[in-house]
Amino acid sequence: MMIELMSIERRAAVHAALAEPVRLAMTDALLLGDRSPGELGEQTGLSTSLLAHHLRVLQEAGVVERSRSEADRRRSYVRLRPQALAGLGPAAVSVAAPRVLFVCTHNSARSQLAAALWQQASAVPAASAGTAPASRVHPGALATARRHGLRLDPRATAHLDQTLEPGDFLVAVCDNAYEQLEHRPHLHWSVPDPVAVGSDQAFEEAFADLHARIGRLTTALTPADPPDDTDSAARPPEEGKR
Repeated sequence: MMIELMSIERRAAVHAALAEPVRLAMTDALLLGDRSPGELGEQTGLSTSLLAHHLRVLQEAGVVERSRSEADRRRSYVRLRPQALAGLGPAAVSVAAPRVLFVCTHNSARSQLAAALWQQASAVPAASAGTAPASRVHPGALATARRHGLRLDPRATAHLDQTLEPGDFLVAVCDNAYEQLEHRPHLHWSVPDPVAVGSDQAFEEAFADLHARIGRLTTALTPADPPDDTDSAARPPEEGKR
């Protein structure tokens, strides 16, 4: 009975946190990707103090969490905790895309695992690339893929400039790539770099994070024919512009 009561109280706290239009809109904005407080402030038009208040309410209810950027420690990103919204999510988003392109700095771990997971879960084609690709896929990523029945080519790293195609739905799974790219990705996933830690646990945590996010995104993307206009490559949707 105590467990049931705790569960009810937690659910009630989530409902209470979301029972306010601005906080619900912030949660919708975080459904598929992470955002900095500044980006949320620009989208909602809130002052810094009011934004901090709403973020604090969402954090205390366990709806969102914050992490420091691995690229610039002065930055932070807000991310949705998907477990907190089981059965409470906003209306489904539907976007047509000819291909999903996952990008990180070295294309040696996170983007590789993301593309492999995506190919297993969606009919939309996927690829991966890096802004400064390594010569090989990291052994930790290869081992993690094997543990989960996925296969990665250890030599198949690629540069973003040679990989990006018109119409690609660009997902940055790395803070460095997100902050450095001239064209803002459609989505940003602030997934901690497992290579920096090097342990099996770090790779498993990154894998689990990517798996959960891909599970949400696969319901939002549908196959589409590649566009003819090459100028449309990597162009973010209107709501992603800043």
